[in-house]
Amino acid sequence: MSISTPLTVPDAILLRRSVKSFKPDPIPPEILDQLVALTLAAPSSFNVQPWRIVLVEDPKQKEALAEVSWKQKQVAQAPVVFVFAVDLKAWAKTFPATIAEARRLDAWPERAADYFAKAVPDFHTGLRNSGLDREYAMKDALIAATHTALAAESLGLGSCYMNGWSEEGVKKVIGAADNPDIAIALLLPVGYPAEVPKFSGRLAPEVTVFKNRLG
Repeated sequence: MSISTPLTVPDAILLRRSVKSFKPDPIPPEILDQLVALTLAAPSSFNVQPWRIVLVEDPKQKEALAEVSWKQKQVAQAPVVFVFAVDLKAWAKTFPATIAEARRLDAWPERAADYFAKAVPDFHTGLRNSGLDREYAMKDALIAATHTALAAESLGLGSCYMNGWSEEGVKKVIGAADNPDIAIALLLPVGYPAEVPKFSGRLAPEVTVFKNRLG
């Protein structure tokens, strides 16, 4: 199953719902590849890209994920579950490659690349020392997950943001139980909806949106 014309971004935003029931239909490989590519186009702080995304498709692994996700059925039903993990030391492992690619694409002038080569390690060391490294990485992963959800909607798929799970349990399922540098940001089941929930409404803008100062 696929659609010939992707939805526009505004339509995808307005039509997306938290799908709790999925059809067993698999996602065609070309659609899944496109979804991954759109996910990886997400921005991140200094372009560090700390996310480490695990696509869980194996039925037994999905059942194991469901067990550590309060037995929520959408985890086992969806053909693919995007597990958004983050590597808290990603900047140390991959940032040289990020700089090299930016240079290759002529996106960062030499002066900027040289500055980032020193500034980013210093910045992340400071985050680590202050205990904020996890928070920064999580924010980046959630931005990427938003790309996934909206891209999925535009491609005729459904998704469900999930924050109800055991981090220890999820890490065990994806093979990261003994890695203290890996943290879990979000689970996102993706597939063809068996049922699309009705729009539940939103609070009026005057309740949640302000200019210049809160309240």
